[in-house]
Amino acid sequence: MPKSFAFEFDLDFNMRPTSGTLTFEEGGRIVSAVGGDVLREVDAKDIEEAVASAEVGSGLIFVRLKDGNDVLLCRFTLSAMKAAGEFCKVVNYFCQTGVWTAPEAEIKQYCDRCGRAFLPGVNTCLFCYDKMGVLRRAFELMRPFAKKIMLAEILLTVSSILYLLVPIINRILIDRHLKPMTGTAFQVITLALLMLLARAAGEVVYILGSRVFNKNCIHYANHIRNLAYEKIQKLSLGSLSRRTSGDLINRVMEDTTTIKDFISDGGRWAVEQVLIFIIVLTIMLFTNAKLTVIVFLPVPLVMFVVSRFWRTINIRYSRQWHKNSKCRSILHDIIRGIRTVKSFGKEEDEIRKFAKANYELAEISSDNEALWARLFPLMTFFIGIGEFLVLYFGGRAILQDEMSLGLLVQFTMYIGYVYAPLRWLVSFPRWLGEAMTSMVKVFEIIDEEPEIIAVENPKNVSVTGGISFEGVSFGYKSYEPVLKDINLDIKPGEMVGIVGRSGAGKSTMVNLVLRLYDPGKGRICINGIDLREIDTALLHKNIGVVFQETFLFAGTIYENIAYAKPDATPEEVVAAAKAANAHDFIMKTADGYDTLIGESGYTLSGGERQRISIARAILNNPDILILDEATSSLDLETEAAIQESLARLSKGRTTIAIAHRLSTLRSADRLAVLDKGRVVEAGTHVELLKKKGIYYDLVMAQRQTSRVAES
Repeated sequence: MPKSFAFEFDLDFNMRPTSGTLTFEEGGRIVSAVGGDVLREVDAKDIEEAVASAEVGSGLIFVRLKDGNDVLLCRFTLSAMKAAGEFCKVVNYFCQTGVWTAPEAEIKQYCDRCGRAFLPGVNTCLFCYDKMGVLRRAFELMRPFAKKIMLAEILLTVSSILYLLVPIINRILIDRHLKPMTGTAFQVITLALLMLLARAAGEVVYILGSRVFNKNCIHYANHIRNLAYEKIQKLSLGSLSRRTSGDLINRVMEDTTTIKDFISDGGRWAVEQVLIFIIVLTIMLFTNAKLTVIVFLPVPLVMFVVSRFWRTINIRYSRQWHKNSKCRSILHDIIRGIRTVKSFGKEEDEIRKFAKANYELAEISSDNEALWARLFPLMTFFIGIGEFLVLYFGGRAILQDEMSLGLLVQFTMYIGYVYAPLRWLVSFPRWLGEAMTSMVKVFEIIDEEPEIIAVENPKNVSVTGGISFEGVSFGYKSYEPVLKDINLDIKPGEMVGIVGRSGAGKSTMVNLVLRLYDPGKGRICINGIDLREIDTALLHKNIGVVFQETFLFAGTIYENIAYAKPDATPEEVVAAAKAANAHDFIMKTADGYDTLIGESGYTLSGGERQRISIARAILNNPDILILDEATSSLDLETEAAIQESLARLSKGRTTIAIAHRLSTLRSADRLAVLDKGRVVEAGTHVELLKKKGIYYDLVMAQRQTSRVAES
């Protein structure tokens, strides 16, 4: 953990631009300084509260001392308001608890090297990253396909060499047979057939090489796509929640395709064109060194201009990527929540929202294409100047009988082979700009360290016993704890209900038991073994979960129930559905268990979706059962039937149940009441009512609400 936490401010006390640092040190000292000059210094033991306040034109951070005085620490422009608030939270947490913590896991927003802000969704500076390192890694991932790709490159090079025979045969035809008028029809036809044969052979070899190359490039893209997808599956919820679904989809699908296109087109042409360039240049130098030098006269100018525009092109296409990703994210969210959109009549608002994002994408894309439309023709024109110079000086040499006509024709034909790589090089920054952005995005996902780290030799213990929370504290941010020093023992086979107000930390406890997150302090044990020492796959296999928000996959009812146990027999699936009181309504659908339910099960009611979700949990026959508002979407009649099924199911199983309707937890062996992240009460339903504490207040409030609703 870092020994200090700093906030960068950009205004002095008189609101003039400056560059200063407000530092909170581990010992509790806060120092405001500009350069080496200390402006303010305060000790945390004297602080009552740190406050970030927004004023007209600026924000400020001040501390309220225990003696009643306020001390201004710094001023800043309002763009830093969020960071200022986080700084104050860290200070206040220390003042309240005496525990030092710093947001070391926070995603950086600025480059440490150049100070530029990162583009949204990108955690790498597009000015300073190691471009050669990224390219080298992209090519290293090609290693499994290297042999076949090299074979394809050889075939493609051979095809190009066959094409190079055509100008040579053409020169022989002109100089030896056509110009002196000494050739026979047979000789002319023979040379023409040789040119046709060289061309045809080149095409055949090209087709073979292209097929091998493209096939392996597709497999290469699939390889990268699988790596990215596998990593997404292994990332924790904390990592995934920092990105939108559209962003992740874009990285896995679109960015890998961009990388594949760059490798298959740019990479292939790079090798092929470089080899052809070297061969043709050698032939031209031996043919006429003077004309060869003339051909390359415009090249230095072109290379200079390309190098000047390279960084601009790279950044422009990075921004275009971001706008494209934003459009996809909006589209994904709107389509996913289309029923909510329609139910609130927000179609026009969503149309305007997407239209705005789409317009921004069109603007940056249009600007990029406009830049390219100006740059590319200009560069190709300058490159083409050499061809006109060759025609001029070559024509003079023919008139002065210093060169043959066939040689000039051969030379001009070879110019196309020389200029093709140069024209390709002019367009290369555009391809590379797009591809490098995609590579950075994909490699960010692949390289991200998972927050949930599996031990090297996990214990395959029996996940059947009780669950114990031992001094567990946790916060999604370390200085904003959701759970504080939780101590709770759940005995084997015991059903414990977790109750509390919204935001008390009930679902967070469930997430920790599932090891979707790890505790910041303390530990959670099953059968006395720390969860961090148990194989995660084994843990999840032996825990059945029904979440408050049900999620069903697009497919049949049968497939959704059997998702928990793919090798389950039809009899087991039906038994699980019956246990969840889902069998009767399933049989009333058009195709029974083979009924397609659509994306997220939109063709079913909320209660039906919930019952299928319960059946899915039952099918796995878990030793530990977690019910997170499992009956929240059911009517009272259906809920009663489900509760009866769950009561039978939970017998002999360790069960944790969270319910909004407290009446549904009366059958629980014990209840644990959470308030502000702590277990403040524990006991049976009757015992807690007698205490007339927080649980009693919650029950009375719900009864009052029910009476109002009935009236």
